[in-house]
Amino acid sequence: MTNICIVAGARPNFIKVAPIIWAVEKLADQHTTRQADQQVTYHLVYTGCRDDKTLEPSLFDDLSIPAPQHFLNANSNSLNEITGHVMGEFEHYLDSHPTDVVIVVDDLASTMAVAIVAKKRGIKLAHLVAGTRSFDISMPKEVNRLVIDGLSDLLFTAGAGASSIVTREGADTSNIYMVGNILLDTLRHSMTRMVKPVAIEGMESMRYLVFTLNRKALIADTQWLRQAMTTIMETVAAYDHADAPLQVVAPLRGEARQVIEQMGIKSERLHIISPLSYLEFVWLTSHAMGIITDSGNVAEEATFNDVPCITLNSYTEHIETVTLGTNRLVGSDSELLGKSIREILQGEWRHATLPDRWDGRTAERILQILVRQQS
Repeated sequence: MTNICIVAGARPNFIKVAPIIWAVEKLADQHTTRQADQQVTYHLVYTGCRDDKTLEPSLFDDLSIPAPQHFLNANSNSLNEITGHVMGEFEHYLDSHPTDVVIVVDDLASTMAVAIVAKKRGIKLAHLVAGTRSFDISMPKEVNRLVIDGLSDLLFTAGAGASSIVTREGADTSNIYMVGNILLDTLRHSMTRMVKPVAIEGMESMRYLVFTLNRKALIADTQWLRQAMTTIMETVAAYDHADAPLQVVAPLRGEARQVIEQMGIKSERLHIISPLSYLEFVWLTSHAMGIITDSGNVAEEATFNDVPCITLNSYTEHIETVTLGTNRLVGSDSELLGKSIREILQGEWRHATLPDRWDGRTAERILQILVRQQS
């Protein structure tokens, strides 16, 4: 029997771990009479709270997974407080839950805390989406990535570039597995289940750009953000078709929505809407003329959907979206931002080539490796 603990530290993590849960459940269905030492079970743990408002009620139904069985109840704006709290709570969790493998995702403070506890307890640690780097050590997430990768027994990377990074940093090559991009497992699974958002039903035209904003550093830079929004709206306004006016749809939450609304942008083309469910959001982005975002995950999905994507950063942890996909980095260059929007609207954007192993089978590979490691 292999007992897997899957730990999610934030809403996007659930989107990435869902395929692993499907794979475990599929294996159980196919092998109901397997010998006990070949069986696999999982336990889903969330480092946050049960009433976390970022977890919309439909999320787990959208992802076809059960809600977490255990919550560590981290709830603080201090990264150090989160780290300490999660370490203590996860220690208690392991005391009463036999665990052979802990799977952590991405680069959060809570993820790092879980990784440290698992390693100290001598439990095998697997890092999903290992080897992503911004190469900016001033970013807290970059520190988290380095620590988690350094501790992990199994490094599951999305591509050759990430595998090369952890190899250069000294990871044993026998511990590195290029399994592919698990985010695309979920997206492929959801293609026939997407839901058109009710929030855009009343729009006069289905010709729109999507704007998303999440990163705290960008939200805090109100001067650049105002300049970016001005550039976006002026460029869109100049591209005018009376019979089908171009729109900008912005599903925003919390501080991001507050900052944009306080700018007082007067335009009937800008539609600031409430955060969408997962199935609504992937419908919105897959049908867009283009996307303007600060999210690496959104850029990956855009590449898969062959939708033009502009990223408001000067770097990306997912370089394959730039080298092979539809993503372009504009940083804080408003002139390049405007030029890029015009290229999208004029149909001059290049098409994507899907990177290796974006085939929807990443979770299957991961589970095969975990079972083989425990046998």
